[in-house]
Amino acid sequence: MLPFCGVDNCLVDANGRVRLTQRVVEDFLREGASDIVMYGLPEGGIALYPESVWKRMRAPALNSPEQLGSSFAMRSSMRRFGALTCSETISRQGRITIPEMLRDHAQLESGTEAVVVGVEIGVEIWEAGRFRREMESAREREELKREREFDREVNGV
Repeated sequence: MLPFCGVDNCLVDANGRVRLTQRVVEDFLREGASDIVMYGLPEGGIALYPESVWKRMRAPALNSPEQLGSSFAMRSSMRRFGALTCSETISRQGRITIPEMLRDHAQLESGTEAVVVGVEIGVEIWEAGRFRREMESAREREELKREREFDREVNGV
């Protein structure tokens, strides 16, 4: 079975918790991770990754600390990652508590319908309306790309 694929719906409860499906919990456990890393994505969702995946993703930036003193862009990036990242443990009931700052970032209020989306190396949690808009935007970008490729191939443009 492919890990971290599919789409599920859930609700954000009054305590800012989301219940992950058994399939998603099992995917994390297969990665050896009931401890996860949450990250507020620039697009407005919240990514959940096994800690081992997060460390591999961040290794290039973390392996060049000498650049921090002279690179505004690197300091800004590190600040954003640090501020919008936290650790969490999946409960025995398959729930995670999303900190208020990340809930605000993702527009996930109590009672909000959320979408849990597999992204092959983890999952993302989105407010349902925001996710629909993101998918529509992706579809529009793909259509534009298809049209440009067609024009290049057929018309040499």
